[in-house]
This record gives sequence, structure tokens and C-alpha cells, in this order.
Amino acid sequence: MKLIELIDYTGQFLEIERFRDYCPNGLQVQGRSEVGKLVTGVTASLSLLEAANRAGADAILVHHGYFWRNESPVVTGIKHARLKFLLQHDISLLAYHLPLDAHQTLGNNARLGQIMGAELEGWAGEQNLIAYGRLPVETTLGAFSDTLSNQLRRSPQVLGDPQKKVRRIAWCSGGAQGYFETAIGLGVDLYISGEISEPTFHLARETGVAYIAAGHHATERYGVAALGAHLAEKFALAHEFIDIENPI
Repeated sequence: MKLIELIDYTGQFLEIERFRDYCPNGLQVQGRSEVGKLVTGVTASLSLLEAANRAGADAILVHHGYFWRNESPVVTGIKHARLKFLLQHDISLLAYHLPLDAHQTLGNNARLGQIMGAELEGWAGEQNLIAYGRLPVETTLGAFSDTLSNQLRRSPQVLGDPQKKVRRIAWCSGGAQGYFETAIGLGVDLYISGEISEPTFHLARETGVAYIAAGHHATERYGVAALGAHLAEKFALAHEFIDIENPI
């Protein structure tokens, strides 16, 4: 298919114009005009670019792309190496950040909720990025964290009494520990995100709301893979999700 058609459809599907984001959503680096093979991944690292090229990609679609707000605009070092690789191999790079987090069927938070088996009740917080709902049955924090560890293939960092009963939960993938207070205001027993910071400990201890940092990368594998599968089915593209392991 034409690259421009892929860009137009994906932008409309994710409603990218609704979001105030920290980076450009859509085409970030232009490659060949025809796309037959699409590779998806979480972050546009050089390792992903190289793996995608070996896989025969015409375009790469990621959650974490380039040109972030307040970063240096000069093309040197790592940025130079990545852009040079894409341009030399005529591969396009598409990136979708907050629109991919928030999409209510294929987004990171929608897919994370499905993996956890949560019954989604609604969306809250800044740009409706926080999902909230309840587990089918009440469980303990310890049992839930063990199950989540197996599901995401990563040991989470857990704040709270392992015997604490949890049923109502909120979650937001990636580096969303800053939304913990908003989640607490929803009256949940537990908030799940990707990362953790020093104030998180005190909020959890003083409010009694448990917190799980399940991994930035680990919680954001699923939306981009689902989006790639959707695009492949709709436009008869070859698609491959490549997971470059990241312990963070």
C-alpha cells in the first residue's frame, strides 16, 4: 500500500489531533513510498532498526519515536546513527505516543487491562489516560503481583502488604507514576503503572493504596503489537512485532 495511505488511516484511527503530546505523532522519518512489510516495536532503538531491516521492513511503527520536546535539535551521536540508518535503508519510521496509550480498544492501557483480566469501568485523569475497573474476584496483592509477573514476564516492584485485599484497580502503562494521586482519588485498592519514583512510596504508605511498578517496556508491548496486527489485517500487509528486551 502507499505510505501516505497508511499514515492517513492510522492518524485518523488513533485520533492523534485530540492529544497534547511531547513528540510528533505520525510519520517521523520518510522512507520508500510503498509499504509491504510493517515491523512494530516499543522503542525505535538502533537494535530495533537493525532487526527490522533484517526482517525486510519497509516501515517501522513504534510507541517511542524521536524528536521529544526539549531535547537537543542537533543531529549528532545516537540520533545521527539512528537517522542515518533509516535514511540509508530507505525505511520509514512512524511513532504514536499518547494516542496509542489511550486508544480504547487497541491501546496500551486497553490491552494491559485485558491481560490482567480487569473489567473496565471507565477512563480518568489527564487526557483520559488512566483506566480503572475491577477484578472478577477479590484477591490478595501478593497473589495478583505473582500472576502479573508471569503474564508480563518481569518481576514487578510492589508497595503494600502482600495480604491486602484488592478488587478495584486503576492502571496506566509506562512512566505514569505521577498519576498515582489521581488514581487514589478514584477509590481503588491498587494502582499499576510501569515505573516508580521516590514519592510513590510515601503516597502508598500514607494512603493505604497499593502500588505496582510492572515495567515501562513490559506494560507497553501490547498496544503497538495490536495496532500492527490491525493494520496488517486491514491492508493485507506482512507484519512482525519485534520485542527488543528491556528490563526497565
